[in-house]
Amino acid sequence: MREPTDWSVGSNRHDSLMRALMAVQSETTRERILEAAEDAFGERGYHETLVEDIAGRTSLSKGGFYFHFPSKEDLFFAVIDRLANRLTRRAGEAAAKCVSPLAGAEAALTEVLTRLGRRRRIAKVLLVQGYSMGTAFEKKRVEVYGQFAAVIQDGLDRAVAAGEIAPINTEVVARAWLGAVNEIVVNWIYRGTPTPTEALPVLRTILVGGLERPDSGGARRAEDHDG
Repeated sequence: MREPTDWSVGSNRHDSLMRALMAVQSETTRERILEAAEDAFGERGYHETLVEDIAGRTSLSKGGFYFHFPSKEDLFFAVIDRLANRLTRRAGEAAAKCVSPLAGAEAALTEVLTRLGRRRRIAKVLLVQGYSMGTAFEKKRVEVYGQFAAVIQDGLDRAVAAGEIAPINTEVVARAWLGAVNEIVVNWIYRGTPTPTEALPVLRTILVGGLERPDSGGARRAEDHDG
């Protein structure tokens, strides 16, 4: 077996470095495309946005675009995944700051609603832009809602274990909460009122107050929100 020479070792290191550099550049370009597509879809909608529009925003050729995304549909779903992952992470972080599990579930719900309420264009991309795409969008929407529901359900499960709420099917509750959020946000997108911020106190009363036991420590939940 031949021993590696100084030249071959140096060459391998150079090749590895170049591959790593190209991977970083590729990921950077991909992120630029996603950011441009997020803005374009939010401004013009899925069908009205052309690949040329997105490529132009990133100074890429169509060939450069298709190197990273095989189709506009693939890009759209990648944008949804990116938005959903970001929102899920922030909802989880908001929940983690609370001492009370029920307050944590409520904080996650609040984070989702308020984040969508601050950026109408992003809410449109996540909730309504893809309906005309049919089954593919419906499957993606179920997947995204599942991410949000999992964060809320985790807090509800821990609230049951802590005795803050009575035993209940927490998956159903989490999805019911998200159904309410969806109705509020979609109605706001098309009608402009009530805003998510205006709707939030009512949702808290109905969705959270309907679960909490009278002796479960409502004051502690209040302290979580005050802090």
